Amino acid sequence: MTARPLAPFLLLVAAWLMAMFFLWWLATPILTWPVAMLAELVARVGLGDLVQSVEQHGAIVTFVTSLRPPGALADARAVLEVPSNVRLFSFGLPLLAALTLAVREPQALRKLAQGYAVLVPVQTFSVIADFLKNLTDDPATMAQLGMVPLQREVIAFCYQFGTLILPTVAPAIVWVLMHRRFVENFAGQHTG
Repeated sequence: MTARPLAPFLLLVAAWLMAMFFLWWLATPILTWPVAMLAELVARVGLGDLVQSVEQHGAIVTFVTSLRPPGALADARAVLEVPSNVRLFSFGLPLLAALTLAVREPQALRKLAQGYAVLVPVQTFSVIADFLKNLTDDPATMAQLGMVPLQREVIAFCYQFGTLILPTVAPAIVWVLMHRRFVENFAGQHTG
């Protein structure tokens, strides 16, 4: 691969980024479907009877729980529903797409599909952490769950990691791993 200057690459990334954010915003309901399916699987396997179902409405994944909503009467047949907006955890996808397309290598669409497949479990982790954090925000719900403070701290850590770190860092790591030669070319170009 021949050495390329960094400035044109960055301009190409910026141009692709605008288009990719627009497409991502429109496609998020479709891109959310695998996240919702995986979240339901994780909830059924890992959370037992706590989650009755997981529903998707556009970019929102809603967990229907077996818990009573705060303030509901004891004999009421209401259940607590906890929504999670997948856009909050998938905004790194446009960056991954823009970087991948700006490299201008063959099989860019295949690499995009692979990158998306790697990021679906990452987004699912963030959605589950958001769901659990929202459950532990209310003292009445905490009482129904019977959680100890250490469990709440672990959930808070997972939520912060899944909200603040993973959405931005995971797509960048995936891109670097998929385009290692391209990155090494730039590193070699600037060290020699």
